[in-house]
Amino acid sequence: MKIGILTGGGDVPGLNSCIKAVVKRASDEGHTVLGIRRGWAGLLNYNPDDETGISTCVTDLDNNIVRTVDRTGGTFLHTSRINPGRVHIDDLPQFLRETEGPQKEVRDCTDHILKNIERLGIEALIPIGGDDTLNYAYRLHNEGVPILAIPKTMDNDVYGTDYCIGFSTAITRSIDMIHNLRTSIGSHERIGVIELFGRNSGETSLIAAYLADVDRAVISEVPFDPEKLATLLAADKHKNPSNYAILTISEGATMIGGKNMKYGQPDAASQKLSGIGAVMGEAIKQITGESIIYQQIAYLSRSGKPDSIDLMVGFNFANMVMDLVGSHQLGQMVAVKDGKYTSIPASVLAQGIKRVDVDELYDVDAYRPKVRHVREKPMFLY
Repeated sequence: MKIGILTGGGDVPGLNSCIKAVVKRASDEGHTVLGIRRGWAGLLNYNPDDETGISTCVTDLDNNIVRTVDRTGGTFLHTSRINPGRVHIDDLPQFLRETEGPQKEVRDCTDHILKNIERLGIEALIPIGGDDTLNYAYRLHNEGVPILAIPKTMDNDVYGTDYCIGFSTAITRSIDMIHNLRTSIGSHERIGVIELFGRNSGETSLIAAYLADVDRAVISEVPFDPEKLATLLAADKHKNPSNYAILTISEGATMIGGKNMKYGQPDAASQKLSGIGAVMGEAIKQITGESIIYQQIAYLSRSGKPDSIDLMVGFNFANMVMDLVGSHQLGQMVAVKDGKYTSIPASVLAQGIKRVDVDELYDVDAYRPKVRHVREKPMFLY
């Protein structure tokens, strides 16, 4: 069987180990593997009439090529955030612009993707990604493409699985950096505002705050009152013998009633999700007069090699996928459910959204994790 594999969306540690394990197992079982470069962009930009550009879109993978890739983070196939179902005119390849009629600002290029999958002879497609990447994979599944999806994301928010590749490393790095930052925040007697990943799900902020024992945590699911939060943090600081306090905040967090505009966010009306920590830091200064240290951890938490859990999950998800290839059980997503490896129908991807269980795990009034009862809960809380 000819297998295609791609990584889409943000990079995470553990992708290379997953790709390597797929290639090794495929080679052992007589399959061939085609690496698709830059996620869905590789299939979008693939032009069979331009031989000089083919190698920039796809590449054959074998054991020699992947021999050492698991020792580093990121994805050696590269990645992109292209979704072929909604391609902006600026991202449309020139050869597609030339062959089409009047241009729409956003195009659905799925027909082109389907033709390229057929041209390349791909008999099973393994997309590794988060919500956007895998929901487009489900679109292809409905179009008849045999897919086997692998969930990965720092936010751990793919519906249908307790765990996604990359989450453990993100938490581990966040905790390390929070504790390292205590030295500067404490030395200068300030309030530390640490912004973490979490566009729609605040699990990274919640779990990092819980394990690093920070003073307050803001998550994406719960809009917050900056005045109340600033007052709480100032009180936390003065109660601390070392005279400092720390807040973690999800990048997707929002203030109640659009109050962020009051504190000077330059792009408050846009869809851009970055800098809410800086806005909250400005609010703290205005409301309490306290000095702050603001740190966006962001890409530092997804850079470098994976921890042992993401290395293991990357290998194990790959082996599960190859089991499904061997048994011709396509149209599945591999997953962890109730602490066990399993697979679920790809249709589950479209059946819900995964968010923090606020009632069970978060104190809305105090802006703190509220992890009390963990019996019968997954190892990675959600």
